[in-house]
Amino acid sequence: MEKGVQLTRAEEQIMQVLWTLNEGTVQEIRDQLEDPKPARTTVSTVLTILENKGFVSHNSLGRTNVYAPLVAKETYSKSQLSGLLMNYFNNSFAAMTSFFAKENNYTIEELDLLIRDTKDQLKKEEENN
Repeated sequence: MEKGVQLTRAEEQIMQVLWTLNEGTVQEIRDQLEDPKPARTTVSTVLTILENKGFVSHNSLGRTNVYAPLVAKETYSKSQLSGLLMNYFNNSFAAMTSFFAKENNYTIEELDLLIRDTKDQLKKEEENN
């Protein structure tokens, strides 16, 4: 995955399915999508695009391709969140947090819980390193 690559909505939907399944055929992926389901050819085309972008690979089993993600969900999520932070909030976590807190009408208690959970997670990461 190249840095800063953003997926379209359709590409993200396919990736969400692959991240859940770990691997799947066009039909298996299509079966997991919401109705109205896209055509098989549409799913196949999106998978080809994802493969060209370096997000998925495939193995051929006879005439059937089995697709698997090459990029972990966490890696993509981190990349997208970092881009959001840099491009919209001048790389300020405080500005981003404040924006979302205001937009979602978080209470003081919810913000305190967020801070507490973040501190706990950071401590666990430090202990694991």
